[in-house]
Amino acid sequence: MLQTILAISGKPGLYRLVSRGNRSLIVESIDAQHRRMPAFGGDKVISLADIAMYTEEEEVPLAQVFSNMKAHEEGKVASIEYKKASKEELFNYLAIVLPNFDRDRVFPGDVKKLVQWYNILVENKIDNFEEDLQQPEESPAEEATETPAEEA
Repeated sequence: MLQTILAISGKPGLYRLVSRGNRSLIVESIDAQHRRMPAFGGDKVISLADIAMYTEEEEVPLAQVFSNMKAHEEGKVASIEYKKASKEELFNYLAIVLPNFDRDRVFPGDVKKLVQWYNILVENKIDNFEEDLQQPEESPAEEATETPAEEA
């Protein structure tokens, strides 16, 4: 599901990939208006499935962080008012849903964006984050290249 949800640098909110054009992607805003527009090659477009949060041990996929937030918030929008929250309040909230996040590499703006995206997804009933976590680690192409060792 998060594969087709996109963030476009310089544009507010989140977008759903609708189709691919000749030199662009056709995206639809995830809000009440459902505006469709092209995203061109010059736009920095990233899928939410490709984003991860830094922790002390490893990077945690955004789907896992969203799933933790959903469990903490019981499926509702985030309880923190991210626009007015201080750095300490944002980091305290993130520490609840991702206890071992890396305080040196995660910035307050990252937490604000995380909460904003979570709220957008939950408000638009796109909240099956567990589906993204159950996808296999290896792609079918990688599995096909592995061959069993032959016995002599």
